[in-house]
Amino acid sequence: MKLIVGLGNPGREYARTRHNAGFLVLDILADKLHVDVNRKAFNALVGKTMYKGQQVLLMKPQTYMNNSGEAVRKAVNYYQINPQEDLLVIYDDLDISYGQIRLRSKGSSGGHKGMKSIIANILTKEFPRIRIGIEKDPLILTSDYVLGKVEKDKLQLFKSALENAASAALDFIDLPFDKVMNMHNKREKDD
Repeated sequence: MKLIVGLGNPGREYARTRHNAGFLVLDILADKLHVDVNRKAFNALVGKTMYKGQQVLLMKPQTYMNNSGEAVRKAVNYYQINPQEDLLVIYDDLDISYGQIRLRSKGSSGGHKGMKSIIANILTKEFPRIRIGIEKDPLILTSDYVLGKVEKDKLQLFKSALENAASAALDFIDLPFDKVMNMHNKREKDD
């Protein structure tokens, strides 16, 4: 089974914020897979389906961002998922430009509290992830920035990154992750 987790915060006030990039990608992916992510399990909303002969569980933790690892740990333990091969986490990243995504097979939390919680709960940094660029504004307090909405002039870039991340997540289901990284990691254009 493949477990694909999109990180975000529950509630309408957070629905279209930068910090909910993971939830937004999961919505696109659920649409592509024709599955509803609305069943409550593991302190999360989940949807289960089959794709190319592989069972897939889509997950939106409902624990709020800083405790996302609790939901992920419960699902990983219940389904005996091997994080290095069968877990994919999708989340926002301040250090990446709008319109860009970065795929990595392992790494630190990079200061992202949702990722910090997952690493602490599943006791490994070695699991695939897709980071969505939200490009930090140094003039705005980080907590206010991530919980804010994407600027109109950046919206098309943001939506493009969400679509690209959903496409990469779909490839993750039936391809080795190193191949998925090679297909989807693109160099930024030199300025």
